[in-house]
Amino acid sequence: FHTPEQVQPREWVTVDGQPVVWESCQTFSGSWGYHRDEVAWKSPGQLIRMLINTVASGGNLLMNVGPTGTGELDDRVVDALTVYQNWVSRNGEAVYGCTASEFAPPLDCRLTQNGNIVFVHIFAFPFRHLYVDGIGGRLEYAEFLHDASEIPFAVEDSGVVQLQLPVIQPNVEVPVIKLYLKKVFVENRAL
Repeated sequence: FHTPEQVQPREWVTVDGQPVVWESCQTFSGSWGYHRDEVAWKSPGQLIRMLINTVASGGNLLMNVGPTGTGELDDRVVDALTVYQNWVSRNGEAVYGCTASEFAPPLDCRLTQNGNIVFVHIFAFPFRHLYVDGIGGRLEYAEFLHDASEIPFAVEDSGVVQLQLPVIQPNVEVPVIKLYLKKVFVENRAL
């Protein structure tokens, strides 16, 4: 078990070249305990992207919360926890029970996966199209996770999937697209 602190690994953590179970230990600010004059608080976008990056790299995220001397949570901590609550209430399926995907992520995106469902977390919303390599003929259906609206797609001759997005980013800190993959059968078993 490996526990990097205040570091955001970019891929599955390994020890002696072997992937290990790992958990990233982070703070909402720069301090492990309550510090009244702390000013280095992570933004809502940083908090959400930190969670997604961790899961997309095969890890778990542990967020440290330091109460005040009276045992209460500072308003800034409550605000930060509300960011997670709001995003996870619509997009939790894309992180809970998920891990790193078998596919390579598109530019400015991260992928998480749970069985035949792949989640595309869009860090920088593109203009009209998002291209996903390696999924080709396996893609059955695509939708935004926050509202279940369908996303039209086309499969190019090369096998690259072209997702057709709205021009304007949905009003979500990090939009997530849910990709439903066709089941692959190996020796009469669905995988």
